[in-house]
Amino acid sequence: MSLSNRKPGERREPVAEPLKRSVAGCLRAIARKAEIEVTYATDRPALTGDKARLPEPPRKMSAGDVAVLRGNADAMALRLGCHDVSLHRRFAPENAPARAIYDAVEQARVEAIGSRRMSGVSSNIAAMLEDRYHRGGKYETITDRADAPLEDAVALMVRERLTGQAPPEAANKIVDLWRSHIEEKAGPNLDGLIGSIEDQRAFARSIRDLLTSLDMSDETPFDPEDDENDDENDAQDDEQNPSEGDSEEKSQGDRAEIETSEEASDDIEEGAQEQADAPSGELPDEAEDAESDEAAEGSRPPPRQANEARGPEYKVFSPKFDEVIHAEDLCDADELARLRSYLDKQLSHLQGVVGRLANRLQRRLLAQQNRAWDFDLEEGQLDPARLVRVVTDPFQPLSFKQEKDTNFRDTVVTLLLDNSGSMRGRPITVAATCADILARTLERCGVKVEILGFTTRAWKGGQSRESWLAAGKPASPGRLNDLRHIVYKAADAPWRRARKNLGLMMREGLLKENIDGEALDWAHKRLLGRPEQRKILMVISDGAPVDDSTLSVNAGNYLERHLRWMIEDIETRSPVELLAIGIGHDVTRYYRRAVTIIDAEELGGAMTEKLAELFEEDGAAVPIRQPARMAAGGRR
Repeated sequence: MSLSNRKPGERREPVAEPLKRSVAGCLRAIARKAEIEVTYATDRPALTGDKARLPEPPRKMSAGDVAVLRGNADAMALRLGCHDVSLHRRFAPENAPARAIYDAVEQARVEAIGSRRMSGVSSNIAAMLEDRYHRGGKYETITDRADAPLEDAVALMVRERLTGQAPPEAANKIVDLWRSHIEEKAGPNLDGLIGSIEDQRAFARSIRDLLTSLDMSDETPFDPEDDENDDENDAQDDEQNPSEGDSEEKSQGDRAEIETSEEASDDIEEGAQEQADAPSGELPDEAEDAESDEAAEGSRPPPRQANEARGPEYKVFSPKFDEVIHAEDLCDADELARLRSYLDKQLSHLQGVVGRLANRLQRRLLAQQNRAWDFDLEEGQLDPARLVRVVTDPFQPLSFKQEKDTNFRDTVVTLLLDNSGSMRGRPITVAATCADILARTLERCGVKVEILGFTTRAWKGGQSRESWLAAGKPASPGRLNDLRHIVYKAADAPWRRARKNLGLMMREGLLKENIDGEALDWAHKRLLGRPEQRKILMVISDGAPVDDSTLSVNAGNYLERHLRWMIEDIETRSPVELLAIGIGHDVTRYYRRAVTIIDAEELGGAMTEKLAELFEEDGAAVPIRQPARMAAGGRR
């Protein structure tokens, strides 16, 4: 708005506003969905349902900044306009490394469609990818193939085949390290993809063939004959109708930092987020509120095979570098206080919302705690209401009463928080705040709470990997990274003393990779050692277990298989009540009691609702009912 057109007293429009409106309009036009809500924020780009979040433009924009912004918007629009959610899910492999490649290549397909049709889109996406891989500079100096994400290399080579465009300069090292291996094993498969670029079903089949050529075929392959039965009903798939699901986003290593939620990509590159602006390794997929029965079936884990390896085969190469450490031992008191202050400022508005939810939980618990008494006892507390009998008849004995115990008092709750790099930003901030408020609430009700976190000490192996290299790289070494398990609040510690510790989650460099199975085992054993009669373990995570160093030298589903075994062991043979909340990640594939939320902002409501339901069950092992508003991606 020009100065001459402004009314008296009207504020001047920010310089970037016309650009924002233009980009939002282009996004809706390409996606062919006028109802998409487009917002701008400093968080990484995200697409959740019909809400698109784009990066806030800098105050002084260059032409390159505009191209990067438009590239992010174009990538989201093409995902919505040229992608069928349920079809993608039906063909998706189950194991994490194969799924990461499958998701990355599908995103390369939709971006290639736009690039081939519109030269402006092509240049925007090229600028976005260059910015993505250049940011942080870590990919430009790598020399080891283990440090180069395979899914990114495959996706960039697919893009090269489909559009004729070379990989971004900043990603050349990634492609160069893998090119000979991929060309040798799957060159013909790459050449055959271009013929099916407009047909998602045929393209998905071709990706599965490509995975087979790379020796990454799924242990539960799809049945082409069963899928062909759906061809007549799905004729509109050729038109890439976006109405089949709310949204699905990339989970492809570093090709785009767009977050969405379906199964939040069992992505092998989850640990690659070394810096706040570094490429995101795990990018959740999508969530749709209504799916076909076939898609719902496809989201469930396959039945365990009789010869499938279980927990006993899991091993650790060198546990001597692992650590269990209290939060206050990781940094000094002044830094903890500063980080806690930063946490409070980041989510000051959420404090009120979660606080109200916590108060509602407290009222529900205290309603169960209404005093109940046993009367006419020979000992206990004198009952003044019955003294009148003694006055009227001195020979009547004194009457005593005793308060009954409540069901939930002798209870301990452990909150196990995923401290992996993919939780960076909003998710970890919300998780820390919710855990803090929930601990305070339960403490008021006489329920003890323990808050734990899990991550690794280093990216891509640390000292464990160095020891393995020094030992001559023995085959099948097992887990190959240094664990870091953090005690933010012990069960017996009062909340006021542990309050500052939760600020540690805001510390730069803390969040690295995640090995969920061993973290679950650790938290479970701590609970078993507690004297309380009822023990509840709540896991909050946004992805499958991922550790690049371990997965590069073991089977692709090595960590996930151990996690499934640990969950089954606890759910079937332990007195501990286990439940999980997935942030943009379908944890119902792993846990019997689980709920999946799309946005981290829903975490407070999910946590309080699930705990309230547990307490209202009076300790019985009754399956948790999922509220309709939070059941996206859950069991049906």
